[in-house]
Amino acid sequence: MTTSNKAHRPVALVTGANRGIGRAIAHRLADTHHVLVGGRHAAAVQALVEELPSAAPFVCNLTDEASVAAAAGAIDRLDVLVHSAGLSSHGTLAETPAEDWRRLYEMNVVAVATLTRLLLPRLREAHGQVVTINSGSGFTSKPGNGVYSASKFALRALTDALREEERGTVRVSSIHPGRVDTDMQVELQAQLGREYDPDEHLRPSSVAEAVALAVFASPEAMVEELSIRPVVK
Repeated sequence: MTTSNKAHRPVALVTGANRGIGRAIAHRLADTHHVLVGGRHAAAVQALVEELPSAAPFVCNLTDEASVAAAAGAIDRLDVLVHSAGLSSHGTLAETPAEDWRRLYEMNVVAVATLTRLLLPRLREAHGQVVTINSGSGFTSKPGNGVYSASKFALRALTDALREEERGTVRVSSIHPGRVDTDMQVELQAQLGREYDPDEHLRPSSVAEAVALAVFASPEAMVEELSIRPVVK
């Protein structure tokens, strides 16, 4: 890892950066940004930090407000905040206990709101940007997908409100991928008893390009909401 050019680079924090979509986003922004690599496990975070030209760890438990506050308090500058960390779940309403609802809302909604609130002063100073990685499930819900979709609908509502509250100061973008070839998707398809075919899914790098479109938009423009789906149904 090298950090000598940090002062000359915008700073981007990517949560959930040590796997899947978050990892692809961290790599995509690494050529131009000093990347704060977000994750719970220090060893995995540090391994990615070492791969990037200018990076530092951001290790915390996003559902523990004290842990988040301590990590966020160490950030003195922030240009881009990408919320990529999240949880998935599958089950009918009849099968889903209250604890699953609480777990997904804590991670997919409350953690996003908490980290954003704590870092808004830095983002406002930089006239920066917030990007939330949502889902196609943030637009529609299907049988067995109620708890996940509900959390993503809530995340879209949060993002929409933040965009209008900070309009003209902080840009706010909502990215909605369809099925992506990640460990999470492999686990989900296994739960559904389906054969997994990676060719029917988006590559994480394709989602990272959608994020880059929002991040690198010219200053007078804001990518407010973007849906990206696999070609295969």
